[in-house]
Amino acid sequence: MFSPMNKPISDWKNQRIWIIGASSGIGAALAERALKAGAHVVLSARNEAQLKQLAQSSTCAFVVPFDVANQADWTTAYQQTQQHLAKIDLIIFCAATYQPERSWEINAASADRTLRTNLGSVYTGLATVLPDMVAQGDGGVAVIASVAGYFGLPNASVYGPTKAALINLTEILYSDLHPKGLNVYLINPGFVKTPLTDRNSFTMPALQTPQQAADAIWQGMSAGDFEIHFPRRFTQVMKLIQLLPYRWRFSLLERFLKTS
Repeated sequence: MFSPMNKPISDWKNQRIWIIGASSGIGAALAERALKAGAHVVLSARNEAQLKQLAQSSTCAFVVPFDVANQADWTTAYQQTQQHLAKIDLIIFCAATYQPERSWEINAASADRTLRTNLGSVYTGLATVLPDMVAQGDGGVAVIASVAGYFGLPNASVYGPTKAALINLTEILYSDLHPKGLNVYLINPGFVKTPLTDRNSFTMPALQTPQQAADAIWQGMSAGDFEIHFPRRFTQVMKLIQLLPYRWRFSLLERFLKTS
């Protein structure tokens, strides 16, 4: 059998975790899961009120609100996080925005915001934290991408390309950082019920709750997995479609559009 691609984490107690995009959805569910396991967690997002509500039940939760799409805010947020945690054992990039739209509906201002939130913020965060992580020789980076990044999907004209870029980036991160002692996790959820997916007008197959998503992510990181994708009954089908010749794949997508 193959050994795990990352170092398995058997004990989460006192792990120091910074969750970017923790105010709702998967980020909030991961925060609850981490605090339940005894970790020390810094919660970051723009919505300070929601972060405080999430943190009020634990003395191990700390709130550092900021706009992840604003590069200038990252340095201050990182300094505040270090004051709470001293060092970071794991940073989880969850922040995302999504607007369902066909290619002829793209709005330049909205697209720019999506690109800066979903992709640009990850680059800024990596530039902020990686020098210290590499110097300490341990820790982990988790990036939440999506099966929407496996191939081009209708209604994801801006969102999908950002997730495809994150998949590519995380693969590079693993190649660069694993030899330096860091764990790297690529997280590709299927449909998860959040305020973002509530914008979809079609029936979402194998829809999961944020809590189910957090459990799957937690199990994957604990086991030392690199790619954590779920639910398998859906993501395995998406992986098979990804392998199809373009002619067959586009034919399937055309049929989907006619029935949705």
